[in-house]
Amino acid sequence: MKINSRFILSFVAPFMILISAIGLVLRDNSRKIFYLPIGLMGLSIILEKDFKRRLDRKNMLEKIKSYQKVK
Repeated sequence: MKINSRFILSFVAPFMILISAIGLVLRDNSRKIFYLPIGLMGLSIILEKDFKRRLDRKNMLEKIKSYQKVK
């Protein structure tokens, strides 16, 4: 059975946020700061994907509208 690598990589960002949350909750105060960057990176990956998806959809809609105006 072949597993799509994109499917696996789609779980990386939520997993990073989960690790960060668990680390912030369970570690002592001196080590909590080490889990903050991984959570921020996971959050930034999700936000970047969302922004790119919205921009791509907007561009596709503009192309569709421009083809309708030409005809």
